[in-house]
Amino acid sequence: MNSLVRFYALIFLLAFSTVSNGEDSLFAANSNPLSSSDTEFLKVEDAYQLLPRIENDQLLLDWQIAPGYYLYQHRFQLLFADSLQKIPSPTRYQPGKKIYDEYFQKELEVYYLQTQLSAPLSGLPDSLVVESQACADAGLCYPPRKQLVSLDRSTNTASVLNFTGPLQAPAEPVKTPESSVSLMVILLFSLLGGLILNLMPCVFPVLSIKALSLTTSHLNNHSKHLHGLAYTLGIVLSFVAIAAALLALRASGEALGWGFQLQSPIFIGALVYLFVLMGLSFSGFFQFGTRLMNIGQSTTQGSSLQSSFMTGVLATVVASPCTAPFMGTALGVALTQPSAVSLLIFATLGLGMALPFLLLSWWPSLSKLLPKPGAWMETFKEFLAFPLYLSAVWLLWVLGRQTDMNTVAAVIVGIILISFAIWVTHSRNGRHPARLALSIAALLLSVAIPLSVFYDRDTPDNWEAFSTERLRQLRQDNQAVFVNLTADWCITCLANESVALNTAEVQDAFSQNNVYYLKGDWTNYNKEITDFLNQHGRSGVPLYLFYGKDKAAPALLPQLLTTNIIIDIVNGK
Repeated sequence: MNSLVRFYALIFLLAFSTVSNGEDSLFAANSNPLSSSDTEFLKVEDAYQLLPRIENDQLLLDWQIAPGYYLYQHRFQLLFADSLQKIPSPTRYQPGKKIYDEYFQKELEVYYLQTQLSAPLSGLPDSLVVESQACADAGLCYPPRKQLVSLDRSTNTASVLNFTGPLQAPAEPVKTPESSVSLMVILLFSLLGGLILNLMPCVFPVLSIKALSLTTSHLNNHSKHLHGLAYTLGIVLSFVAIAAALLALRASGEALGWGFQLQSPIFIGALVYLFVLMGLSFSGFFQFGTRLMNIGQSTTQGSSLQSSFMTGVLATVVASPCTAPFMGTALGVALTQPSAVSLLIFATLGLGMALPFLLLSWWPSLSKLLPKPGAWMETFKEFLAFPLYLSAVWLLWVLGRQTDMNTVAAVIVGIILISFAIWVTHSRNGRHPARLALSIAALLLSVAIPLSVFYDRDTPDNWEAFSTERLRQLRQDNQAVFVNLTADWCITCLANESVALNTAEVQDAFSQNNVYYLKGDWTNYNKEITDFLNQHGRSGVPLYLFYGKDKAAPALLPQLLTTNIIIDIVNGK
């Protein structure tokens, strides 16, 4: 227990010293941490500058942005100079950083330091207005800014001119809504947000089991007090550790916010495993984390303060995907304040989350309001598994959005392997050395398979979509062509691509011999591919054909490929 507390304290002190050392790059020096009135902000023309130019029949708008300021992607607009109506020209943006913006109260994509927009020159007038809007990390936003850009097509140059149109807004910074909110109000919001966090489907099962353990424990009041404090300490220290890491990363130039760890697919996958394991434990398939979650025999005995501390840590981890009401405002202010104020707000958020169990452990009369223990508790515990399963499904969806379906499928395979390991060790003679070795191997594979798929997502993209017309054109030009007809549900096809077609050796052979690679996707019905399959005597995929430059009939490759088979036929062997 003491070693865990020292570990968290060390993280806190290291990160706090990193953030507080020297001049704080997150905000301007300020006598009142929740008021921006004394902060000196740059003039709008110094906060960000527009440098237009023409290149390759494109108008390029380069932006140089001062440190500590950012531009909104959704506020960029190209307008006609005379009417200020939007120009219907496709505009391309560079990828930015996604942050939860308190000014607009939603997640937005923003740009720090520099970015570039581009639009086809052919769709633009000789004079246009470029609209943009910037904010400062310290809590102020500028009004939308309009700049007149003149295009000289004869010299291929672009320049910025003064714009004095009727809709030009004054270049005075505007305070964000939270810039003058008092510290006490923000701390109250943090406390309420943490309290409501307990109702989220990820956290509620953990809190419920912990609270119900009080009705079955035989602890005296003093022991209950200690368990309540240990649980609170686990939550508060975890929130402070997350806050310290977040502030340290922001001080190093990263534009991060609450839940930044959820931007990591690896962390998302780990959470999926955690929720599934917790759900299986609640469903009664096995006792998971009796020391971690304080569920099972250790709950009844209530003898381990470390288990209560780790329950608080676990509750914080599973709460990371959630944002409760009142949290948005509190966290938005926290990330623009001096480190001490920010850490205080996060600690108060943790205290609010720990408050229900803390009150139950210190005021025994409150525990009398809980239902009397009985057989219903086991049924209720099993019921609480379903919110955890649903949370795992939602996280799998998030993982799919971040990566691809291959990674999601690999994580699901990992879940099955974990379930298999549990089954092996909990079946008859589960402690037999051979069974233990099999269980350990399954657990190792449950980690290795998703990681290998995740880090091997970059497959060669030097192929073209198959069509009979494209094949005909290439054959008329006397080009060598390799045709691969495949489908996502074809396991043989996927295996061939993994072990042969997508290897560096085969791709190098295609490149050295100037072989065009056509790939046809038959995952959904496609009449053209169906007819082509029938022409070659096949009723399904895979089908692999190689057309040499001599315009002879194509060579039909076997349905099971190796790198040597492909390389040999491409080299004419």
